Amino acid sequence: MNINFKKCCCLRIGPRCDAICANITSLTGHTIAWSSVMRYLGVYLVKSRSIKCSLDNTKRSFYRAANSIFGKIGRISSDEVILQLIKSKCIPVLLYGLEVCTLNKFEIASLDFVINRFFTKLFQTNNIEIVRACQEFFGFELPSALLPKRVKKKLKTVFAISPCSLQYNLSLVYLINI
Repeated sequence: MNINFKKCCCLRIGPRCDAICANITSLTGHTIAWSSVMRYLGVYLVKSRSIKCSLDNTKRSFYRAANSIFGKIGRISSDEVILQLIKSKCIPVLLYGLEVCTLNKFEIASLDFVINRFFTKLFQTNNIEIVRACQEFFGFELPSALLPKRVKKKLKTVFAISPCSLQYNLSLVYLINI
C-alpha cells in the first residue's frame, strides 16, 4: 500500500502534547509533518492533554449549508419548510461525528448558540425568549438534546452487530469513552 505523505501528519495527544518531537521519516526518505489539528473521517482532532475535537469547521459547515438554503429559497417559502430543510440537511452537518467526541458544557453550549443564532436570523429577533418559544412551537431540538440521543443510537448499533464480534465492539466503546 502506498502512503500519500502530503496528506499524512502526526498529532500528539497526552500530558506532553506541547513537547517538541523529532521528525518521523519513512523508509523512502519522506518526512511526516507534525500538526496541531488533524482531520480524521471528517472530525477535526486537536492536540491537547486529552482527546479533543474542534467544532470550528462543523459550525462553519452548518452556516454554509444554512446560508445556501436561504440563498436558494430566500424568504419566499414558509418557516415550516425552511426549518424542515434545516433539520434534515444542516443539523446532520453540525452533528456529524460528534457522537464519538467527549464535549464539555461550553462546547455543547456553543453548538446550541449556533442554532439560536440561526433562529434569531430566521425570525428577525434578538429576544432569546421568543427564540425558545419558536423552537418549542416548531418542535426544533437543540444539539444539547440531540447529542445524547445520537450517542445512545450509536451504541445500540455498535452492540447490535453480532455476539462473536463483541470484543471488537467493546474496544470501540472504549475508544469512544477515552
